Amino acid sequence: MNVRLAGLAEPRQGIPRERQMFSNQSLKELITPLFGEQLLAVLVGVADTFMVSYAGEAAVSGVSLVNMFNTVFIYLFSALGAGGAVVVSQYIGSRDRKNAGFSGGQLLMISALFSVTVMAAVLLCQRPLLRLLFGEVEPDVMTACLTYLRISAYSYPAIALYEAGAAVYRSMGKTRVTMYIALIANGINVAGNALGVFVFHAGVAGVAWPSLAARCFSAVVMTVLCFRETSIIRIGWRDFFCWDKGMVRRILGIAVPNGVENGLFQLVKVALSSITALFGTVQIAANGVAQSFWSVAALMGTSMGLAFVTVIGQCMGAKDTEAADYYMKKLLRITFLTSALWNGLVLAVSPLVLRGYALSEEAVRLTLVLICIHNVFNTLFYPVSGALSSGLRAAGDVRFTMYVSLASTIVCRMVFSVILGIWLNMGVIGVALAMCIDWGLRTVCFLLRYRSGKWKQFRVID
Repeated sequence: MNVRLAGLAEPRQGIPRERQMFSNQSLKELITPLFGEQLLAVLVGVADTFMVSYAGEAAVSGVSLVNMFNTVFIYLFSALGAGGAVVVSQYIGSRDRKNAGFSGGQLLMISALFSVTVMAAVLLCQRPLLRLLFGEVEPDVMTACLTYLRISAYSYPAIALYEAGAAVYRSMGKTRVTMYIALIANGINVAGNALGVFVFHAGVAGVAWPSLAARCFSAVVMTVLCFRETSIIRIGWRDFFCWDKGMVRRILGIAVPNGVENGLFQLVKVALSSITALFGTVQIAANGVAQSFWSVAALMGTSMGLAFVTVIGQCMGAKDTEAADYYMKKLLRITFLTSALWNGLVLAVSPLVLRGYALSEEAVRLTLVLICIHNVFNTLFYPVSGALSSGLRAAGDVRFTMYVSLASTIVCRMVFSVILGIWLNMGVIGVALAMCIDWGLRTVCFLLRYRSGKWKQFRVID
């Protein structure tokens, strides 16, 4: 039986083909679970932070310090998955099921090898690594760091395999599957944390082991689904246990620039946290609370970026640049509309939510100002600087987006944070405005690139 792939329909006579590839209903079925999955990830992070606070200040400090380190690798695994998603999506668009499955198997293989190597290196060098990163912290904090890093390092292969498998399923448009897995895994994590902290009083280990269990569950289920015979594209064991230079090069050609971009962004965030630390307790507290609201407000743009990868990747794989152009515009309109509604909702409920925080009136006022700045400019700029740039990457235009992002991050976000935040004495408001200037520059560059049409000339697959 001929199976239709991920919403790609045969053209009906008299109707432009680019308007048939993804109907409004299929876009809704693609985007809604993506948003749900991203929302779950943010909410479970909030729950983790809340529960680990009951394990003591040393536990909170240890977990927060190690999470800064872990985030770098999580972003690298995610970048690798994103590179694979572009390749798999394009093969699906070209209706080449064999190479779609083969590229998925190669993605899983690369992810497994890379993550096991990283895990081994971290476990072998954990103590000197923590000393190098965090200096001579207090003994109880260092103990917490060592415990959390050791257990969380065991989860690196699980994280990488889940990201790879999820990328394959998103490429097929099966985003509801990844949402359900995330829902169950987050339930395991939250329930396990509650038992570990409140019942067994296991401290840092009480929150680390449940996270490992949840990640292993996600990885096992996702991997089994990828090898399932009833899947639209099936990955065979031969696809996994081999090394094809050409396919690996295609995947890494997308993944490496994306990984460099994400890695530098994380390093800049660490540097900006050092700048923020200069502004006093009230501003540090307000900035920390505001960032939790920012992460929620940015969910819509992040989710739409994943949708761009699937849709534009399939269009470019089908060598239908007119369809890609059509859906670039359509998805961008959807992103602007949904981002405005979501950012407005988050801003509206912020004053109510902030009543539950033990903050001074000055800190609350500053937090609201920061949320307002972020949400307004996130609505105006992020649909292009974030979501549209994912569409350009899905077309294979990865070097341009990497160069623009690197230059914008360093020149705008870093330099203007110093100018506005320190020299002009604007504090964390200056740092927030520097972030918005960064988005603005990217918006201009990516819009010009889109209008030039050069992104249509790239070929990821043969």
